[in-house]
Amino acid sequence: MLTVLIGLVFLFTTSCFSQETKAKCFDGIEVLTGFSWGKIHTKDNYNLIPLSIAFDFNLKPLAQKINFNPKQLFQFQIEPFVGLLYSPESDFETGVIFWLKMGLVPDTWKFQPYVRGGVGADYMTLHTREQSTQFNFTEQGAIGAHYYLTQNTALTLEGRIRHLSNSGIKTPNHGINTYSVMTGIAYKF
Repeated sequence: MLTVLIGLVFLFTTSCFSQETKAKCFDGIEVLTGFSWGKIHTKDNYNLIPLSIAFDFNLKPLAQKINFNPKQLFQFQIEPFVGLLYSPESDFETGVIFWLKMGLVPDTWKFQPYVRGGVGADYMTLHTREQSTQFNFTEQGAIGAHYYLTQNTALTLEGRIRHLSNSGIKTPNHGINTYSVMTGIAYKF
């Protein structure tokens, strides 16, 4: 998975920042917050308030190099985040997620639903018997929508599912699954 991600980043950067490409690659920024809930293996609640800032990069120039010409949103996103954990105790998480995001309708529409999937790394200060490490990896999926108030500014609503584990680096590794409802603002350059 890491090899695929590195390959995509390499292709993206050579496509977006080459001399002959005139397309705008750094496409926008999104700020999201909300509520996340789940259970850890001991049946304790795992609740947090996430805050993330996603940097949006247009993948259409890369897609056009392989004769794929999407009319909808098609982005690579880098999303650093912090999560304020308040149950089972006060702690926090921080990390970064790398997303692929695909719109479901033409990107000229005012209402733009989308899906996205991502992987990343996470550090949590919470010590649990179920997770033997505080450094973990995360896989996430999301479905959401932007509603453009102006040509460049949109309100965003999104639902996410996340799996957090250390990928078998050390046992025990029961993993933590959470669900999130996120809202925020997206700004397109």
